[in-house]
Amino acid sequence: MISPCISVCVLDPQSELCEGCGRSLDEISQWSRMTEDERRAVMERLADRPERHARADA
Repeated sequence: MISPCISVCVLDPQSELCEGCGRSLDEISQWSRMTEDERRAVMERLADRPERHARADA
């Protein structure tokens, strides 16, 4: 599975999520060690994060 990283690696101080991909620091650091199922679960969570929708609409 391709990483959701878009090379905009800045953590939002309030949400503690990456402003580029929407992942938490833990999700980012564990990505390469995750199974496909774990990565799929992260991708599903990203779609449900309100911060991602707000950035997409901006």
